[in-house]
Amino acid sequence: MTGKTAGRSLGTVGIAVLVAAGLGYPILIVTGRVLSEADAAVFLTFWGLVFGVGSTLAPVEQELSRLAAVADVAGKRVGGTAVRTVAVAAAAVGVFGLLVLVPPVSGRLFGEYSVIALVALVSGLAFAVQFGTRGLLIGFHEAKAFGGLVVTEAAVRIVLLGLFLLLGLNGVVPLAVAVAAGSFAFLPFGLRARKHLHVAGDAEPWGVVARRILVLMLSAGLTASVLTGYPAIVKLFATTQGELEALGGLFLALSVARVPLLLLSPVQAMAVPTVVRLSQDEEGHGKLRALLVKGSAGAFGLAAVGAALGWLIGPWVVQLLFGAKFDVPGWVVAGLVWSSVLLGAVMLLAAVLVARTEGGKVLVLWAVVAALSVLVLALAPGDLVLRAVLGLVVAPTAGAFVAMAFVLRPGVRAETSTG
Repeated sequence: MTGKTAGRSLGTVGIAVLVAAGLGYPILIVTGRVLSEADAAVFLTFWGLVFGVGSTLAPVEQELSRLAAVADVAGKRVGGTAVRTVAVAAAAVGVFGLLVLVPPVSGRLFGEYSVIALVALVSGLAFAVQFGTRGLLIGFHEAKAFGGLVVTEAAVRIVLLGLFLLLGLNGVVPLAVAVAAGSFAFLPFGLRARKHLHVAGDAEPWGVVARRILVLMLSAGLTASVLTGYPAIVKLFATTQGELEALGGLFLALSVARVPLLLLSPVQAMAVPTVVRLSQDEEGHGKLRALLVKGSAGAFGLAAVGAALGWLIGPWVVQLLFGAKFDVPGWVVAGLVWSSVLLGAVMLLAAVLVARTEGGKVLVLWAVVAALSVLVLALAPGDLVLRAVLGLVVAPTAGAFVAMAFVLRPGVRAETSTG
């Protein structure tokens, strides 16, 4: 891929991500406007669970984009390893979804709306195929189709949401169905991705495929615990109705801050084949290292600026979008913005490790982030909202330093063979 072609691809995907992000916000705005604070907390727990599963499946997209990039360099199609990767991922999601369906678990998470645990399971299974499709498309430079899929996913949700509102269906369950429907956006793009796949081609053993993708999914599951699944974790610590109502505003503000990160997966998927290709020679490796150093430094500067703006105008923005009933202090928004920017940086650095097939280091990285967030949430002094925000600030800050230590080690390059 030439630099000009890569630039066009990045521009296409960037525009698609921005459009999809814009289409994602109306659902959150509707949530704040039509649901009570308690019901909003339940719906946002579902939202966090669904997109948490989506985040857990992001390695499927990255792994298939890596396989596609290696195959493309060799002038081939992707073999059966890609199919086995998606199958293993879908099986893992199915097991997790069945656990969430267990009444004590679904009741604790969703209360009287426990039926949406089933909606989450169906959505997760579709996501497995969707991320596989996206990985194939971007790995073979199908930037337009890839961008179309990203936009279609968000558009399906917003169209269905509008239809439900016209029909007067504005409760927790219809909103959940609208969100889940986006997971099937891969259907119109399946044939385009299929042409890059040789199902009967050489495939790695099931055990090898399972070990690799499950380690990466476990790492991504830990990522999801601080990315979109955090509301579900925090909700487990809520013991009173007052705490649950206080969390409604926090969860809405967190969801707004996290929407750009939900759409960072396409950038991660592009980063993996880019790292593979830059690692072909010493000059490319040097450029990559310089880019990583500058990007890491810039992330902290951007986080500081974003946190300051969040403190100044964040409470006003939250009330403008969701109504005066959600009173979120400026320090809360500042912490969420700082957390989101640094999490984005950690996610991109982790994609470099994926390109190098260093799944063990990816797992260690996200284990540190997830463990710190829960430890602070459980042990820090103060009320639940304060502990939740502190957990989100401390964990990605430490994770950024761990990620930089892993990625910037000298003499390490991406895997460039089919293995």
